[in-house]
Amino acid sequence: MATLYVIATPIGNLEDATLRSVRILGEVDALACEDTRRTGALLERFGIPRPGLVFSYHEYNEESSARRIVGLLESGRSVGLCTNAGYPGVSDPGYRAVAAAIDGGFRVEILPGAGAVETALAASGLSATSFTFKGFPPKKPGRRRAHLDAERDSPHTLVFFESPNRLAGFLGLALEVLGDRKAAVCVELTKKFERVTRGHLSDLVAVFGAGKTKGEVTVVIAGNNRKFLRTPS
Repeated sequence: MATLYVIATPIGNLEDATLRSVRILGEVDALACEDTRRTGALLERFGIPRPGLVFSYHEYNEESSARRIVGLLESGRSVGLCTNAGYPGVSDPGYRAVAAAIDGGFRVEILPGAGAVETALAASGLSATSFTFKGFPPKKPGRRRAHLDAERDSPHTLVFFESPNRLAGFLGLALEVLGDRKAAVCVELTKKFERVTRGHLSDLVAVFGAGKTKGEVTVVIAGNNRKFLRTPS
């Protein structure tokens, strides 16, 4: 049966590719990827033959590419779907293709792998019993504040992706809206220059407020619990 394989790819260190993903990448008839060059580097690293059909699937052509994927499945061909890093559909293009394949009655198989959310949670030292993944905060100030304010009373650990250029402002706003909670800033996870900085939000504002941060950033903030809150002395 024609299958859509949703393939999680390494978030930095290519050695995190799973044996299963390497095998499937070499078996699919077609490969839809966010950036064909990035996926090409992964194929080259593991000596995986390039499928006969490789095409782009990104946020600007997601609807048309999802239709193309369904067309390939209808013709009996298997399709692999991958983004530049992590899971397709998790703050990356992907869910439209998965939804379309499901609606069409086709088999969808998920190939688990590395993800920044779980990696950052484990590295943060904060509770991961329950958490809320908030993705990228909005850019507009009002919506950005509301994005944080919606979680003010939540007991769950919060996980955000953020641009390095907006990190300092985000941390300052989080401190203002949520209070001085324990948090962690994870930069370039699994890569050569991985950096995890832990402390209260006021500490992190001091660390990241002055200098320019480079690389991909995941921020983990404790939920609303007095034991994670620094109160004025």
